[in-house]
Amino acid sequence: MRSTRTTEMSTGLFALLGFAALFFLVTQITNRELSVNGKSYEVEARFENIGSLKQGAAVSMAGVTIGRVQSIVFDQSVYKAVVRMKINAAYDRIPKDSDASIMTAGLLGGQYVGITAGGGEEYLKNGDRIEFVQDALVLENLINQLAASFGNKGGDASKSESDGPESDKPKE
Repeated sequence: MRSTRTTEMSTGLFALLGFAALFFLVTQITNRELSVNGKSYEVEARFENIGSLKQGAAVSMAGVTIGRVQSIVFDQSVYKAVVRMKINAAYDRIPKDSDASIMTAGLLGGQYVGITAGGGEEYLKNGDRIEFVQDALVLENLINQLAASFGNKGGDASKSESDGPESDKPKE
């Protein structure tokens, strides 16, 4: 009977430590502030679909975090999500013709904005808009397209079998 109580206590302690570790990781990953002398500039991009992008998500180039998503609002005049990003002033040489994509960190990770450098000689400055965007990839839409594709191939396969060489034979 003593070993049962010890087992219950150790299991409870293990679960409690697991939740504490999870809480610590979540607080370390989300809403980290961007600070290099407190200087930054703000740019925006307009997306048709932002997936599950959240305020505070990372903005990165070549895998390096250069900023954070400041705010996300819906513009009713163009029916798009306006994502405002705060970029560290140290990264002030991002070409104006760069593109912004909503990416996913890992298989189940959170989403972030990835910027790919363009080739122009003018650079983004405070208040500019990134014109070239790629919307979030929504897994449900991909699955629906895949299912529809398989559904169409199945329908075509049955049609092509009936139109095959056997249909050319004369019937007796």
